[in-house]
Amino acid sequence: MIEPQEDFQEHFFDEAKTTVRRIIQMIGDDPEREGLRETPDRVARSWAELFSGYTAKVEDHAKVFSATYDEIVAVKGIDYFSMCEHHMLPFFGTLSIAYLPNGGGKVLGVSKFARIVEVFSRRLQIQEQMTQQIAQAIEAATNPNGVAVVVEGVHLCMMARGVKQQHARMVTSCMLGAFRDKPEARAEVLNLIKS
Repeated sequence: MIEPQEDFQEHFFDEAKTTVRRIIQMIGDDPEREGLRETPDRVARSWAELFSGYTAKVEDHAKVFSATYDEIVAVKGIDYFSMCEHHMLPFFGTLSIAYLPNGGGKVLGVSKFARIVEVFSRRLQIQEQMTQQIAQAIEAATNPNGVAVVVEGVHLCMMARGVKQQHARMVTSCMLGAFRDKPEARAEVLNLIKS
């Protein structure tokens, strides 16, 4: 988990708590009743965590190591949690990232994939944009021959309101370099991710 930075926390908490109190009043409840008294503080702390991607920098999490490896590297089943920028409701799921090192000496540390995902998922987002941002960050960090990111998500804005579809899943992908330009490379990486 990315910890929110202290300067963000200092200016954020008082205003967030005041806002949550107002929202509780606007929906017709009493922020002073026993069950809600501590809610503004709890919500402010959860927002600081949920939106910690605004204060995080990809460069702090994109640690690369020297290696001459030039075959596909894939990490599958990375869990993510984000907030829809249209309704401020959660969307979440799993994603897979693959890249094709160029053999020139840069590979990404395995835990860094999840850290980079957190930088972008811990913001108000749409899944399509998040998918592209993750792929572009991997590309910038490793200068590979190709990057593939495939994201599957469930969206509470579609499940809990509106059309109320409980089983719909959204799948997005971003293919860069060889995975975009070479059909055989795309087929290989998608097969690897699906297996």
